[in-house]
Amino acid sequence: MAKGDQIYVLRDLAGVPGLYQHHGIDCGDDTVVHYSKAREIAEIARTSFAAFSWGNSVYPVRQSLIYPPETVIERATSRLGERQYDLLLNNCEHFATWCTTGRSESRQLFSFGLRPDQLNLPELRRLAERDRHVTTPEQARANFQKALGDIATAYRTTLADQQAAYKTAEEWYRVAQKALAMDREDLARAALHRKVAANKRIETLTAQLGELVELELNLQRNRAFAERQVGG
Repeated sequence: MAKGDQIYVLRDLAGVPGLYQHHGIDCGDDTVVHYSKAREIAEIARTSFAAFSWGNSVYPVRQSLIYPPETVIERATSRLGERQYDLLLNNCEHFATWCTTGRSESRQLFSFGLRPDQLNLPELRRLAERDRHVTTPEQARANFQKALGDIATAYRTTLADQQAAYKTAEEWYRVAQKALAMDREDLARAALHRKVAANKRIETLTAQLGELVELELNLQRNRAFAERQVGG
């Protein structure tokens, strides 16, 4: 890790370790700028590295950076004192990614199938507020079951989209072949462009399927840990 890096630490929820990532910006001087929840209202603050990590391992985010380290830190410190935390629209990862790339994005939300442009934000916020008060392994177990069900639904939907994209790519290939047989290179080129777009869609959906599988495995591991805690 280096000055200006976007970093994250795995945080616990309801006694279950490593359930979500907390992101920040490494200032290179043993301090981190991040959305701190040390107070009642979450606030972007510059804290010690130890206060950010809580004694856990810290990892760098692997992505192409848009800004140099000095600019990343300038962007981060420009928002010190901000108290506009929003789980779905302005969380710690949104902030850190904006500092490093200029894009306010949260991969965690997408990996959980949470796309704010497609979902009922008031309902999701209500659920998030409820989950904040989860304190027992039994409640955490119930949340795991729901999350696994949501992942299964997302997987089926994504798989159907992938299969449809394969079909679309094949159809455009056939159109290109017919166009070439008719000496219509212009139509053939247009059809092949559509085929390329469909193939890119297939790649994206395939990656999403892999992420859903990985997410399910992580949740299963966390659930197993919670079960052991209850049993113990």
